[in-house]
Amino acid sequence: MLATNITDQNHIDLTTEENRAKLARLLTNLFAKWELSTTEQLNLLGLSATSRSLLTKYRRGSALANSRDMLDRAGWLLAIHKALRLLFPRNEALSYSWVKRRNRDFDNFTPLEVMMREGIIGIAKVSRYLDMERGL
Repeated sequence: MLATNITDQNHIDLTTEENRAKLARLLTNLFAKWELSTTEQLNLLGLSATSRSLLTKYRRGSALANSRDMLDRAGWLLAIHKALRLLFPRNEALSYSWVKRRNRDFDNFTPLEVMMREGIIGIAKVSRYLDMERGL
């Protein structure tokens, strides 16, 4: 996937437009699997409602902005995806629907609601919760 421009074993060079474009496509594909609305997608990426056209551009191969906020959000969202795939390796449907399921540990809100309401802090919170569930 993002195997190009690797500067060391665990670091992908996101300063390149090519890698940020691949990252944008990964995220839009993930959002489709999570069945998120346009508003939800924009919120998770920290974009305003007037930025709707960016989602189409990302799906078509435009690169994510080279900003700390955007790349941090992308990293946390992909960490959530990875954790869910590891927690539910034999249940793809659960892995993709989990973000919309009520969770007692989030005061009966869905993880998506937590992420939408709390922004990048909520995204990080959901990711760290999944890490704890995995015993990390």
